[in-house]
Amino acid sequence: MRSFSVIAAFALAGSFAAAALGDERARLHSSEQGGDRFVAGASAFVSEPVRGDLIAAGGELRVTAPVAGDLVVAGGSVRLDGAVEHNVYAAGGQVGFDGAAARNARIAGGSVAIGPRARIGGNASLAGGQVEMRGSIGGYLQAGAGHVLIDGPVAGDVDASAGDVELGPRARIAGKLRYRAKAPLNMDPAAQVAGGVERLELPRHPTPPPRWLFRAGFVIWSLGLVVLAAVLAWLLPAFSARVADNARRRFGWSLLTGFVALVAVPPAVLVLMVTVVGLPLAILTALAYAALMLVGYVASGIAIGNAALARWQAERAAHTGWRVAAAAAGTLILSLVALIPWLGGLVAFLALLAGIGALLLELRTAVPAAARA
Repeated sequence: MRSFSVIAAFALAGSFAAAALGDERARLHSSEQGGDRFVAGASAFVSEPVRGDLIAAGGELRVTAPVAGDLVVAGGSVRLDGAVEHNVYAAGGQVGFDGAAARNARIAGGSVAIGPRARIGGNASLAGGQVEMRGSIGGYLQAGAGHVLIDGPVAGDVDASAGDVELGPRARIAGKLRYRAKAPLNMDPAAQVAGGVERLELPRHPTPPPRWLFRAGFVIWSLGLVVLAAVLAWLLPAFSARVADNARRRFGWSLLTGFVALVAVPPAVLVLMVTVVGLPLAILTALAYAALMLVGYVASGIAIGNAALARWQAERAAHTGWRVAAAAAGTLILSLVALIPWLGGLVAFLALLAGIGALLLELRTAVPAAARA
């Protein structure tokens, strides 16, 4: 990409989308800087030409405009039909690409569809639950999915890892096809592979550890969460209280914001990892994402403890010691509830989403306030 800032913007795209959805008044945010355009919102349609890079994130995205630089997008539903003069980086729940990329394309999503009119001048890396490639690729193709369909020309080699790999009648692979799959290759008689086909062995699964080790790990993990909740309530009493209050009072928006952040950041990290420049940022983003999930889950435990303290010991709710004890107790209760079959998993997942969303909503308010101070 032409600038490191563009890659950084994509890594934070999930947060931009979450912030946009977390604000009841926000619908679409768009700005332009030095020819580069930045777009974020619940729904975005970009139809005007972009002189530089286009960075977009949101729930539903469609790009039909020509882009003179790189195209970097992340969202729930992504549709790309324009011509891109440099590279394409895309991630989302559903990603459809039927445009042109003069250089490379790195795309990840729940489902990835490269349409029959798509033209990728360089190399392509595609990952998702289902990948369909019906366009043309001027370089090599890397594909990983539950199901991979190749039904178009590829000028280089193809490396595929999937539950099953299928070659359609219009598949024309000029290089070699290497694939790992549970099922044998499903190859149409009209498909052509000039360099031959090689099936590679699937990695073997190691023997699972004994159950007592899982139990011991759960106990240690739960105690660690309890200690973290107590430390946060002690060192950051005001901030942790505001995050807990968000989780209680804005539960619906916290869930929505947490869900967007949870699903948007991992694809962004995957796309960043396929670029040499973006690899260090991908590692940092992954670490920040892990910390966000950890603190978000603990925030829900603190919210439970604060609510219980305010209900049954309201006169002691202002004392730091009682708040620390309540935060630890609430987190312990949440960990124990998570052990209940079926219901516990759902409660833990909702607590995770609400905590992440409440934390992001508070950071969205606190960071601009600190910058103005």
